[in-house]
Amino acid sequence: MPVIVAAITGCSASRPADVDNCCAMFDERRSWYDASSRARKRWGIPIHVQLAIIHQESSFKADARPPRTRILWIFPGPRPSSARGYTQALDETWSQYKKETGNRGADRDDFRDSTDFIGWYGATANRRARVPRDDAYRMYLAYHEGPGGYLRGTHRSKPWLTRVAGKVNARAERYRRQLLDCETRLRPRWWQFWRR
Repeated sequence: MPVIVAAITGCSASRPADVDNCCAMFDERRSWYDASSRARKRWGIPIHVQLAIIHQESSFKADARPPRTRILWIFPGPRPSSARGYTQALDETWSQYKKETGNRGADRDDFRDSTDFIGWYGATANRRARVPRDDAYRMYLAYHEGPGGYLRGTHRSKPWLTRVAGKVNARAERYRRQLLDCETRLRPRWWQFWRR
């Protein structure tokens, strides 16, 4: 019996088969569309921007963590940061999110909490740094550097980061185009709203 439970738990935490196609992801994980849609409605951050940031941060792996450092090139050492989960949020930032939103039980390995976190962070960057909610390039720079760092222009001395932000922006655009083909069928029909 414990083996069956472990197998079921393992499957639920596994990443979708095709993380480059949001329609395929949402077909496989319908609850992910619902979570992303709720975050969009609550915070105003488009679904394609949410997904592009999560793809860059964790490639949709619920248990993602930075690799451990090495001691004497052999022994595993500490991790370079407390980042983990879909969003790779740090302990301090995740605690701030829980405090400000009242979502005290939020987990970084829960997709619904993660999309809500991305929405909250994006809305914060919009409010504090005037980053447009639908600008994946600038949103990722603010996500990585923090709204304060973005305002100070810390990303300007990091050409590698601007290249990554360009990749995030390109992926967001692909996701946006894909959603044009499938979002209508993903939205609940009027008779399904009573279940929600």
